[in-house]
Amino acid sequence: MTFHARLLEQTAEARQDLLRAPIIQGTLRGEVSLPSYLAFLREAYHHVRHTVPLLLACRAALPARNQWLREPLAEYVVEEEGHDEWILNDIRACGGDADAVRRGAPGHATEVMVAYAYDTIARRNPLGFLGMVHVLEGTSVSLALAAAEQIQKPLALPDTAFSYLRSHGLLDREHTAHFEALMNRIEDPRDQSDIVHAARAFFRLYGDVFRSLPLPETHRPPCAAMEVTA
Repeated sequence: MTFHARLLEQTAEARQDLLRAPIIQGTLRGEVSLPSYLAFLREAYHHVRHTVPLLLACRAALPARNQWLREPLAEYVVEEEGHDEWILNDIRACGGDADAVRRGAPGHATEVMVAYAYDTIARRNPLGFLGMVHVLEGTSVSLALAAAEQIQKPLALPDTAFSYLRSHGLLDREHTAHFEALMNRIEDPRDQSDIVHAARAFFRLYGDVFRSLPLPETHRPPCAAMEVTA
């Protein structure tokens, strides 16, 4: 079994825990509201704005055995630049105050997730940051495009309010194939263990971000309470 396959297998339970977050399940059932979507975009901005700094920090901290990752990480930096501005544009298209979001602070769950990413790079193993990449990009592929479809129509929002979800969902399909190839080049058992450890932690931390978001006020029959999987 390749390392990437083992990574998927060993983090499957943690991934399902994230997907069980009430707001994710509700969105996939079409239970949406503008305040909930704006809250999601606010928290997305406050972690996405750290993506490039985290990639640079990871690249700078690579040990000698992993210097081959410098070029792939540099490519990621180029591809991820400006994604935080996409989110602010989406907020404006929804009628939200993007400048207030830019000046504001993240929620506690988002702040903790970002802090853990920096700590992983500085204290444990810079390759652990790839566990966060696995969580965020894998979640985007499975959820972003479906969520955009469920949110847009009932809220009558323009296409310009979904540049982050739709563009990220499509980009991350390409990224996940590239990520799989990178993971399968990592042979050191310690690096592999640290990536799996970090991925499990980030699934929980990212799940906490979703669990911190306000739920839409909906009235639905009990039979609609079944769980949706992605």
